[in-house]
Amino acid sequence: MDSRVFKGREGPLDQLGRLPSAGTGIVAQSVRGMGGVGKSTLVLHHAHRHRDNGGGPVWWIDAENPEQITAGLAGLATALDPVHATLPLEDAAQWAITWLQGRTGWLLVFDNVDDPAHLRPRLGRLATGQVLITTRRDLPWQDLGTALYLDTLDPPASLAVLQDLTARHDDDHVAALAELASELGHLPLALQQAGAYLAQTRTTATAYLTRLRTDPATTLATAAPGDSHQRTIARLWTLTLDALRDTNPDAVELLRILAYCAPDPLPRDVLTPALPDPHAVDQALGLLAAYSMITLTDTTVTVHRLVQAVLRTTTPPPEPPAQPSWLRRLFRRPQADTAPHPSGATLSLLGQATPSGSPGEIACWSRWQDLLPHIQSVAVHHNDARPHPRAASLLGQTAFYLRARGQATLALPLEERALSIAETALGPDHPTTALRLGNLAGTLGALGRHADALPLEERALSIAETTLGPDHPDTALRLGNLAHTLSELGRHADALPLEERALSIAETTLGPDHPTTALRLGNLAHTLSELGRHADALPLAERALSIAETALGPDHPDTATRLGNLAGTLGALGRHADALPLAERALSIAETALGPDHPTTALHLGNLAHIRQMLASDDDAP
Repeated sequence: MDSRVFKGREGPLDQLGRLPSAGTGIVAQSVRGMGGVGKSTLVLHHAHRHRDNGGGPVWWIDAENPEQITAGLAGLATALDPVHATLPLEDAAQWAITWLQGRTGWLLVFDNVDDPAHLRPRLGRLATGQVLITTRRDLPWQDLGTALYLDTLDPPASLAVLQDLTARHDDDHVAALAELASELGHLPLALQQAGAYLAQTRTTATAYLTRLRTDPATTLATAAPGDSHQRTIARLWTLTLDALRDTNPDAVELLRILAYCAPDPLPRDVLTPALPDPHAVDQALGLLAAYSMITLTDTTVTVHRLVQAVLRTTTPPPEPPAQPSWLRRLFRRPQADTAPHPSGATLSLLGQATPSGSPGEIACWSRWQDLLPHIQSVAVHHNDARPHPRAASLLGQTAFYLRARGQATLALPLEERALSIAETALGPDHPTTALRLGNLAGTLGALGRHADALPLEERALSIAETTLGPDHPDTALRLGNLAHTLSELGRHADALPLEERALSIAETTLGPDHPTTALRLGNLAHTLSELGRHADALPLAERALSIAETALGPDHPDTATRLGNLAGTLGALGRHADALPLAERALSIAETALGPDHPTTALHLGNLAHIRQMLASDDDAP
């Protein structure tokens, strides 16, 4: 980060300032973090404070390898006495160490150290002074002092950096600069790079943000005009990736897979099937963490959003023959010429990580929520050039989960994408395509778009009847969904025979006490009530509730639905006192299971309010 614009680092700077620089005993402190987080800038500001406060000599050494360390120490010897310029580098370096041994108060900075072993022979001979080490490596350095971990800036500090660099402090620019800071992930070097470019080119933050989202690799590799020596994010991370590729190619492949996830914590177990040996996954992740390319905990993996952007656009997949066999295995495509894109591998891993059972089951929701941002991210970046049915399944299941949580707006684009993939991969008349059509129609219905849902339901039913037969349970599902849509459009008479046929299929194929049979009974009862046949609806609604309570339990959301439907039927028959406890119980179940803000909870609230209103009217009647 530009040393002239230094924001949000007061705490770490004060921590360095508390290090003693005089007396006996060397004080070593490593400053660690990902490339571009501002480690060197922090240490530079500390060095200025050290000098301004009357400290001893300060010497800065680029220390990526042993040769640079030797040259840096030799440079110190020459600076102290020019006569040492004629010595061999190693001899001059040894003289510098000897000089430091006899003095205190000095500050020695080893910048960008890659391996602690490169420093141990030197530091082991020092007994006084202060040593600061900057490194991307998160390795055991205990014998070289304590560690200070440097993270990205907080949003206010990020905004202040861009405002100071661009001299745009007025309110008209705040929103655009704040959005740019967020897109840059609050990474200091990226903020400095963007701010310098905006200042020198008089480019707007909005224009830069558009370029960044359209072509992140080029944008992050572009320095401000006239500043060709400025480090850029893309160049910095490319060097790290080259080092990783030489050490552990699988680590780079895992990182490329992670590039298509969200910059949010991903459960580590998602990556367990990525390599044949889970231990190899742990080793690869450990190496990535050691280079500060990921943030690794016992349970999660997180990648910075700009690292992901650079990886998606600057490290294209190798030619198919070079694709690792484990990457092909994720999609079970053994042929070398059918290897998946890394985004496809990401989809496959996420699909394997989803919980078993229906996404509508509340017990699964915690896991789905952990995976949700990553599935949404890969859905945005995945190329459907080779559509795979498993991709459609994952997106469709995710949409189902979102709809169950009352978030149909978020579910809609995933359902549309899932249908498109299924139609391309399996054909327009496949049963899975019918499933995708029906689920998309259900999401449209949840959004109140029943007219748009109707042709999809009709097409889904036609496919099911043709491919599975007229008496298949899936055909019954399509019949019931079409009937529901017709009822929502006020066409209850058209819906009735479909509901009756759906119930007959369910009872025959699944049995009279199956939860799906309860659903069919409840829907038929609702349609009968809409036609004014409340007395006919009552025994069906009662039977539906009995099945649900037995099969699903008294506190299941579907049981609440059956309770609500029965309460509605009783109310329509004028039996408001009988309906009241059922409606109250339905609301209680929904609030507990789904939460107070779920659309289904709102529906039960409305039903209960109506019944109470009718009871009050009954009490007021003469």
